[in-house]
Amino acid sequence: MFCGTGKRENERERKREREREREREREREREREGERERERERERERERERERERKREREREREREREREREREGEREREREERERTKEREREREREREREKRKRERTREREREREREREREREREREIGRGRERERERERERGGGRESEGEWGKEREREGEREGERERGREIERERERERERERERERERERERAREVERERERERERERERERERERERERRERERETEIEKKEERYIERAREVERERERERERERERERERERERER
Repeated sequence: MFCGTGKRENERERKREREREREREREREREREGERERERERERERERERERERKREREREREREREREREREGEREREREERERTKEREREREREREREKRKRERTREREREREREREREREREREIGRGRERERERERERGGGRESEGEWGKEREREGEREGERERGREIERERERERERERERERERERERAREVERERERERERERERERERERERERRERERETEIEKKEERYIERAREVERERERERERERERERERERERER
């Protein structure tokens, strides 16, 4: 009787133990499911973080593109300004050439006028000479003889003296004219030197503009390098965060394995 009772009691105990084991297994399954759910949630959070990072990166890229566009626009504006300055310099050179041309034309016109005046003067002198010759001819016709011939010789001598005087006057005038021409040439040379100095100053300004452009280019490159460095640092920080998340997951998996080993030891006991 007691033997049968003991067997039934043992059977009930085994049933209770199996039920407890099943309950423990269900508990472990619930824990595993909970862990899987937590892992899924962490994965969703990582995916959300990756998406946020991608959005930030796209925004940074858009900002970089806007910055590049601003720089390109600035570059186009500087090119437009440089073209306008070049056109203005060309217009100024054209005006300078036109002024020089008008000046040369006025000089030639003055020279032509002086030549016409000299020609008129020579013509007047020739007319005076012809008038005197006619007067002498009439005098010879009226007087005749040796006396008239002697007077004619004296008149010729006086006329030669007057002609020599006129020639000396003409030579003085020619010398003055040559001096004026030399002065005009010196003035033209000074004008050419002023034009060369203006051109040299324009060249210096162009060189200064090229140097400013080189400085702007160096500044753009420096900013670009800084942006690249900042992007690399951000990417490195992002990668480091991802590694840290992965290390934390690994530590969590190790803790879970340790708990599993502990439960296994508990079952064995």
